[in-house]
Amino acid sequence: MDIYLVGGAVRDDLLGRAVGERDWVVVGATPAELETLGYQPVGKDFPVFLHPQTREEYALARLERKVAPGYRGFTTEFAPSVTLEQDLARRDLTINAMARDSSGTIIDPFGGREDLKNRVLRHVSPAFVEDPVRILRVARFIARFASLGFTVAPETINLMRRMVESGEADALVPERVWRELARALDESTPRAAIELLRETGALRVILPELDALFGVPQRPEWHPEVDTGEHTLLALQVAASRNASQAVRFAVLVHDLGKALTPRSEWPKHHAHETLGLPAIEALCARLRVPQEHRELGLLASRFHTHVHRGLELRTSTLLELLEHCDAFRRPTRFNEFLEACECDARGRLGFEDKPYPQRARVQQAFEIARAISLSATEREGLDGAAIGERLRSKRLAALKRIAQVSQGE
Repeated sequence: MDIYLVGGAVRDDLLGRAVGERDWVVVGATPAELETLGYQPVGKDFPVFLHPQTREEYALARLERKVAPGYRGFTTEFAPSVTLEQDLARRDLTINAMARDSSGTIIDPFGGREDLKNRVLRHVSPAFVEDPVRILRVARFIARFASLGFTVAPETINLMRRMVESGEADALVPERVWRELARALDESTPRAAIELLRETGALRVILPELDALFGVPQRPEWHPEVDTGEHTLLALQVAASRNASQAVRFAVLVHDLGKALTPRSEWPKHHAHETLGLPAIEALCARLRVPQEHRELGLLASRFHTHVHRGLELRTSTLLELLEHCDAFRRPTRFNEFLEACECDARGRLGFEDKPYPQRARVQQAFEIARAISLSATEREGLDGAAIGERLRSKRLAALKRIAQVSQGE
């Protein structure tokens, strides 16, 4: 029995990056032998075991054969006779198909080290086309490594394009699409993932609402980049540079979906795009089973981002209505994420990356002022729930008006 460290741990160590989870492959053993040694079986589709001390995953070397469409259309074969190279051959990219033995020697049958050196993401074998999830995985890896100078090999891009054209990408299941997309959003260069998906045609399959934004013009005085899709990617990259949460990044990704739905006769204006985008966001979230908190933030960003952009001009009554619509007093953390998405949107324009955005401060100030208002026991006396709420609202509005008058006087 031989045990090898495999996959991402080997890759990241060679890149000088922090190693997270470590995965191991066991060659020349049977499930019974591992269980005798104290390993705990946890795999459903193939033999995976937890180490009795470290609790790291150890998988028996295996082969996979394509028998049906989609990423679930595989049969798995494992036996002591399966070699390390056969196990590595079923992996997606050469940089993920390396192993390290107990003496520290790197086993690299597919040129992964050379591709690491040349900063290339390249498929291991033609069998790459058998699993549509690999399209999403390559997108995730380019989102992670683009900042290090990595590119995707042209032949790999061609394979991905062929998979889309053959309909293989249509077999992707929603949970797996969202899982890989969410991980790509969390990486340092998430726009690179979207660009790759668009280049291969996969974006129009998995995110048609987003794909439709490319080619839609905006008013150049407000959006020098003009193209709505490019604006979305600029804003997404701003969110990444600010280390925004995944929910904020998702909200930025979907905040302008309504611009693809405005009548062409009105372009480059997009009247009411804020509300036009709401059904598109709902449909996307339902299809991919996006988490509820992401969905809610995306809807808020779409509906109210232009309110915040006009924050210096809004009447105090409109400011209070904005706070109420966003449920800011009960959910202040989400409201702050909403403001972060709006700022990323504002800065995600060509030449606007470092310009001041005082609108956020104005809305934030209104929130802090209104939140500090409360009713005394005397003020509540004799009032029911609805009347208490109305009295509190009146006090908040009065406080906001006083601050506005002072500011105007200054």
